[in-house]
Amino acid sequence: MKKFFKIVLWSVLSLLVLLVAAASLFIYKVKNGFPVSYETDKPTIDLPADKPAILLFSKTTGFRHGESIDASRPVIKAMAERNNWSVYETEEGGVFNADQLKQFKVVVFNNCTGRLLDEQQQQALANYVEGGGSLIGIHGAGDNSHHWPWYEANLLGAEFSHHPLSPQFQKADVNVESTVDSTLTQKLPKSWNHEDEWYIFFGQPKGAKIVSYINGDKIIPDGNILWTRDKNFGMGKYHPVAWYRSVGKGKTFYTSMGHAGAVWTDANFVQLVENAIFWTLDRSAEAAGR
Repeated sequence: MKKFFKIVLWSVLSLLVLLVAAASLFIYKVKNGFPVSYETDKPTIDLPADKPAILLFSKTTGFRHGESIDASRPVIKAMAERNNWSVYETEEGGVFNADQLKQFKVVVFNNCTGRLLDEQQQQALANYVEGGGSLIGIHGAGDNSHHWPWYEANLLGAEFSHHPLSPQFQKADVNVESTVDSTLTQKLPKSWNHEDEWYIFFGQPKGAKIVSYINGDKIIPDGNILWTRDKNFGMGKYHPVAWYRSVGKGKTFYTSMGHAGAVWTDANFVQLVENAIFWTLDRSAEAAGR
């Protein structure tokens, strides 16, 4: 009988060790991404000469928001069709070189997480934006797994802390600022109700203009899990969820919304993303005949 209990005890202990190891590995991946080999081969790109081109980049080496990424693709392609844009979609970093980046009006980091580009490719993207290009980031593109100072300063301007876990998804009213570039707010209501995984940053995005915000006092910000017990704070009543800035001659726009596939059925969220692309093109929907 004693032997039986020893076997049970060791089995339980082994299972606990495996669970702790799996949890540790998951947390490491979320924060740092897994080590990757960077793609350096230049792809063959054939873009229509008469259409503004969008580079839709969906590579992940950290947590993968697969449902949202998959749901976004047909929505963004349909958006491009009705606005006479072209879309080149890839998860390969080889396109991040000066010659090919200049073919695009805007680069969209579509829930990209982790370490994505090598140093040369990072510099190519920084030069592209500062020289007049544009970068849009969606949700996971703003977490703390990127470890790239230029990117964190010029797309985000704030350091990611956590997201709520109790509960993870919550409804909140997204309020639209009326004092920002009207291209970014066109066709949006003053406020709409939206369910998402609300990212919480340590502070307000520095040097950015806020497009939309929620009342952070009306969500439960608790992000405590296992041994992490210091994540039960929010950003206060004024909690930005979309913002933009000028970077050199270029532009960046980021929204922390976009975790689940269902967000791509929210017409107002889709309109916000569409507005951001129009903004990078210096055109409004009205000017485009929509």
